[in-house]
Amino acid sequence: MKEIKTDNAPLAIGPYSQAIVTNNMVFTSGQIPVNPLTGDIPEGIEAQANQVFENLKNLLEASGTSIDKVVKTTVYIKNMDEFSVVNKIYESYFKKPYPARSCVEVSKLPKAVLVEVEAIAER
Repeated sequence: MKEIKTDNAPLAIGPYSQAIVTNNMVFTSGQIPVNPLTGDIPEGIEAQANQVFENLKNLLEASGTSIDKVVKTTVYIKNMDEFSVVNKIYESYFKKPYPARSCVEVSKLPKAVLVEVEAIAER
């Protein structure tokens, strides 16, 4: 098991790893829309979803894989009424065959963000 750390995705804000690699699989922690360079969180669901997927992409690349090798995602969203916006952005990052996915509406996310995504990928 190998811990992955990168400055190109938000640093862990608790006792967890950004990602773990084991048996040629990468397991990411949930990525929130924090700009890793500035620490800023963009306004609105569209900007936040784009930042989340950029963070996820950067973390996967630091883990020795890519977004094209993701097999499963879990999307946590603050308001399911904004699902179509997140889904459109999701579709711009992933290609067919799309990863398996779960999407769950939650009452609160870290730093009061609107969306968080975690992934499992092959390496």
